[in-house]
Amino acid sequence: ALERPFGDLRAAFHGLAGLGCLGARVPDEQAACNFIKSNVDSSSIDSLFYAAQSIRVLSGCEVTISNETREFLLGAVSEDSSVSQIFHAVGALSGFGLPLASQEALSALTARLSKEESVLATIQALETASYLSQQADLSGIVEEIEDLVARLDDLGGVYLQFEEGIETTALFVAAAYKLSDHVGTEPAIKEDQIIQLMNAIFSKKNFETFSEAYSVACAAGSLSRNRYHLPVIIVPDGPAAVSHHQPVLRLQVTDVMSQPLTQASVKLDYAKSASTKATVLQQTEFALSGDIFELNFMSIKPASGYYDFSISVDGDNRFIANKVELKVKVSTEVGITNVDLSTVDKDQSIAPKTTRVAYPAKAKGSFTADSHQNFALSFQLVDVNSGVELIPHQTFVRLHNQKTGQEVVFVAEPDSKNIYKFELDTSERKTEFDSASGTYTLYLIIGDATLENPILWNVADVVIKFPEEDAPSTVQSKNLFVPKPEIQHLFREPEKRPPTVVSNTFTALILSPLLLLLILWIKIGANISNFSFAPSTIVFHMGHAAMLGLMYVYWTQLNMFQTLKYLAILGGVTFLAGNRMLAQKAVKR
Repeated sequence: ALERPFGDLRAAFHGLAGLGCLGARVPDEQAACNFIKSNVDSSSIDSLFYAAQSIRVLSGCEVTISNETREFLLGAVSEDSSVSQIFHAVGALSGFGLPLASQEALSALTARLSKEESVLATIQALETASYLSQQADLSGIVEEIEDLVARLDDLGGVYLQFEEGIETTALFVAAAYKLSDHVGTEPAIKEDQIIQLMNAIFSKKNFETFSEAYSVACAAGSLSRNRYHLPVIIVPDGPAAVSHHQPVLRLQVTDVMSQPLTQASVKLDYAKSASTKATVLQQTEFALSGDIFELNFMSIKPASGYYDFSISVDGDNRFIANKVELKVKVSTEVGITNVDLSTVDKDQSIAPKTTRVAYPAKAKGSFTADSHQNFALSFQLVDVNSGVELIPHQTFVRLHNQKTGQEVVFVAEPDSKNIYKFELDTSERKTEFDSASGTYTLYLIIGDATLENPILWNVADVVIKFPEEDAPSTVQSKNLFVPKPEIQHLFREPEKRPPTVVSNTFTALILSPLLLLLILWIKIGANISNFSFAPSTIVFHMGHAAMLGLMYVYWTQLNMFQTLKYLAILGGVTFLAGNRMLAQKAVKR
């Protein structure tokens, strides 16, 4: 993001200074220098600041500053200027190597900061103070670091950031460590707060603006090159897994800039089995091989499974986040032994017929299971490397109908001697098969997250015969990916309407008050001589009548949304006409 072409001096500053924070080389220093010289505006404090800070990254690039420009910058360092202007003026003078009265600048900055209490203004004050002489009393500005930490928002105990966003948070981290290094005082930030700040700052991988990329780059540079706190990143070099083929666990130990910390010492505090919680190894040093720390965990011949590692990194008193918990997988290979296929007579009048099969070969011929004899399968699973018996998480026997595609899956369970057995009794299993006779292909499926060689083995063909009276009239495929029959919904029939006499009587009762109103008007002698036939009066009464009619149509035909649309039109016209009618009557009076 920082190496994209820049279109103005501000973008150039963010790009060049950001690369400087990362310790990266500027692709074309001469072109960058020429761009700065041709775009700097001596009448703009911001422009001078961007130019001054940019040329610090470029070797041999100088911008000539006149006495008038110097006086212009010095004049901007006053209480009448904003914190941003003081920051840019001081940064420009520092970048150009021009002398500055630090105590006077500090007084102006302190006075102005008391009037501006925004987070960004305080951060700019921190960075401004880092340009001033160490002889000045900067303690008042340093104390602002603790105040800013108190203004951070804790997001679920994982992230810590200002409500202004990641860019402001990253600028704060960079400015806090820059000032702390300058004055020789450890910043008032706790270890867990630093970790949460890192989580927030580095949560974003892509940046749309130069300024955001610059702020994150500066934060990364400060966290990896300061005198007080050095966060440690410990990640596996590749998958966190070992096996007999790959016995070494490899770790990358770096700073936040991914620079290897080869001077560190990495130690395994303990390794515990995740299932039994038994400690199998402890207090063992990792060996440094190039930039990678290695540990031959398979030298103790651990059983396959998952292990919880506790790893610590020492060697520098600045290290923080230097203890991690890591889950490591020990993989192995499974072997299948003592595989016996048998047909067992139900009344035991005939001795079982047993055939032994060796993986991965398929048994010759076919086996039969019907109402007179059962089919049986037994086998053992062992660790190929150690010979120890294994109990994988997934051991299935799958029977696939060669004609219809129907599949039936059973779980194979081990007995007390860890021998897996499966027996098919057609009288007990006819429901699972829908009593569909035929030739089934028998597969043995073995899987586990710790197995390097999961197995899908075509063991044999089994002819399954169900009694003809149990056979379905049509054998349907058990394919799950076919359209299902349409569901015909049956809605409840509407209730009968009341008799017409009841409806008419109820309507007459509702309209009777209107009839009573007309009778009373006639009795008291209602006066309609003042009725005006002006357009507004006619429109108003017609609109009022139309709205009453709309209520009837709503009851018989329309829904609420249609009624509201028509009511809005009629109501608007009626309102305007009524307002005009009342205005005319007021004038006549």
